[in-house]
Amino acid sequence: MKLLKINSLLFALMLPIGVLAQNNNETSKYSLQDCIDYALKNNADVLNTDLDRNIAKARVGEITADGLPQINLDADFTNNYNVQKSVIDANNFDPTVPVGTEVEFAFGLQYVGNAGLSVRQMVFDGSYFVGLRAARTFKELSEKDHIKSKVDVVDAVTKAYYVALVSQDRYELLQVNLKRYDTLLNETSILHENGFAEKIEVNRVKVLFNNTKVAVKNAEEVLRVSYDLLKFQMGYPVRDQIMLADKITDIAFEYQLQEVGNFDYSDRIEYSQLLTNRQLIELQRKNNQVQYLPNIDLFANVGYNTGTNFSDQFLKFGDRWLSSGNVGLAIHIPVFDGLRKKYLIQQDRLQIEQIDNQITMLKNNIDLEITQAQNALKVSIENLEAQQENMQLSREVYDVAKIKYTEGVGANTEVLDATTDYREAQNNYYEALYDALIGKVEFDRVLGKLLNK
Repeated sequence: MKLLKINSLLFALMLPIGVLAQNNNETSKYSLQDCIDYALKNNADVLNTDLDRNIAKARVGEITADGLPQINLDADFTNNYNVQKSVIDANNFDPTVPVGTEVEFAFGLQYVGNAGLSVRQMVFDGSYFVGLRAARTFKELSEKDHIKSKVDVVDAVTKAYYVALVSQDRYELLQVNLKRYDTLLNETSILHENGFAEKIEVNRVKVLFNNTKVAVKNAEEVLRVSYDLLKFQMGYPVRDQIMLADKITDIAFEYQLQEVGNFDYSDRIEYSQLLTNRQLIELQRKNNQVQYLPNIDLFANVGYNTGTNFSDQFLKFGDRWLSSGNVGLAIHIPVFDGLRKKYLIQQDRLQIEQIDNQITMLKNNIDLEITQAQNALKVSIENLEAQQENMQLSREVYDVAKIKYTEGVGANTEVLDATTDYREAQNNYYEALYDALIGKVEFDRVLGKLLNK
């Protein structure tokens, strides 16, 4: 294990009061873990995938209910205020009437009522049992989708937090530089007034001071944007104020080769999701296969009906309401569907082969990502160490040039050259720092360790 603690030359990590003016009077300090915990409870994507989990859980209950007894109570009342009539040959009922004598005849009564209770119980349905397993597997997939959303949020929040840290540290260093160049400008002006420096030397320092002043303004705007981005990724109100509790000096870069050696593909949620999708297609294939089997149901019905032309007799129970009932066994046997199920099963098998190919490709892609992330992190840490040393050396060169100039044994150009080198070393350091921080996050991500950090 190789550990690297970044020894910063900067002040303690704290935002100046005027940098992020917000609506709230109180400021909340958040560590990286605080930001992650907040995001996992408030980020919209995480909340939505959590709702998807509950939906999948309810779906399991819905499928389970199909296998329980289905009981229905039905009742109806009809007032045939104008009973339907038909024209019939009266001779059919009365031979004394001449053939062809047509009369109107009402079939039915004005008041008709029916009430019944029906019970149906599934005895065997292959699709039901396969569907129940599929619903549970879908619930498992929704759980993994939720984990994937959490991984994505942790990745985004961590990177945004590090960007804010780097932006804040860089802003503070530019403020220190601005004060340093302001002091140098005042000293050079005094030397010029006393005849020990030329006007051109004052102008050169003035240009440096003005450029740094503009850089401070730009860095302040970058800092605002980085804070807003962090709050957005957290699901934190953008208008509310937030401050970072961590410092760059607290960050330890851990480069552990044994983590790669102990890697398991199941640590990557994408791999686990793909396996679950394969299970769903396999269950779909089994469901199409069991369609060849018969479905068997038990049923029972109990009912009452009545009819009268007098409304006051409608609610009189007893002989007025006639009972009925039946029990039975219903069997549905599929015979021929034009080979539809055959081709559905064929499609399922081909889809399973596709997923197997995707699994192989994903494993190769993961291997490549781990190798690249491992090498990138190693190189970025080595570059960070070198740039940190360069920044310290360039600071020493600047300090020596500054002392020589103020004591009259050095040239103004020597100070300006040392200043330019120091600023370039600072820029290189922060670029290396950013690359190392992002490389650290990427290394954890490809190993599937983000949620365990």
